[in-house]
Amino acid sequence: MKSTYYPTIERVQEINLLVLSLVMVKKADEPKLLSASKLHEVISQCEELEGDVYDKAVILLKGIIQKHPFASGNRRTSFAVTKEFVLKNGEGFKIKYDREEARVMQGIRENYYTNEELKEWIKNGKIKSFKR
Repeated sequence: MKSTYYPTIERVQEINLLVLSLVMVKKADEPKLLSASKLHEVISQCEELEGDVYDKAVILLKGIIQKHPFASGNRRTSFAVTKEFVLKNGEGFKIKYDREEARVMQGIRENYYTNEELKEWIKNGKIKSFKR
């Protein structure tokens, strides 16, 4: 049985730095880890979850966004970490990152979507629009 790739805290920090250097939204964007323990908690939950790669990807996606371990770029970091996780584990990642998908990320932060909806989004690129 093939072993599953999981990101380390250091790798997630590298991705945070990378996304902030590539996609700067605010002048004040800063690649700073505010809580290593929150990030460790997300990665541990991902590792311990019984389920497939997509179930685990949902934990990474939601966890980084909702636990907000970084000063800036939590949604962008979450997207990139989740994409890397899915692809390194040999599965397909169907989300295209555009304005509409960025709104979905806002919906994740506000707990608008179920885990099943997010799994479907990662796997097939389809999800309902985020509405407040």
